[in-house]
Amino acid sequence: MTSESNATGMNSAINMTPMIDILLVLLIIFMVIVPVMPRGESAQIPQPPKSESHPGSEAVTMEVLQAGSGVVNYRVNQQDVPRRSLPSRLAEIYANRAQKVLFLKGDDKLSFMQIAEVIDIGHAAGVDRVALLTHGAQGVPQ
Repeated sequence: MTSESNATGMNSAINMTPMIDILLVLLIIFMVIVPVMPRGESAQIPQPPKSESHPGSEAVTMEVLQAGSGVVNYRVNQQDVPRRSLPSRLAEIYANRAQKVLFLKGDDKLSFMQIAEVIDIGHAAGVDRVALLTHGAQGVPQ
């Protein structure tokens, strides 16, 4: 009699198939909703210059250096530039350029906030891409 009551009685087991279907649909929805846009600065390797050289196509190298007394010095293409005239100098350089790439060398004694400030100044002056250089970089503009 017990075997007959189990066959005709209520089944209390949970059917997992609809739950798995719901989970798969939710997984697909979240995969579509999550943006795939890159954030922050992109990391790109500097490319060698092309054989043709156009006027104004030379690389612009900016150095941010720590002086002995805690003062930060700025140099654009080996020329000293005061901090207050840095935005206007960069805007003047990048006004008529097709490729607006700034190669930035930062002194290792500086905090990244000081380097990030220079990156922001460059973007405000019209720079599209900023390449961060290290001391041991080979094949990049000096």
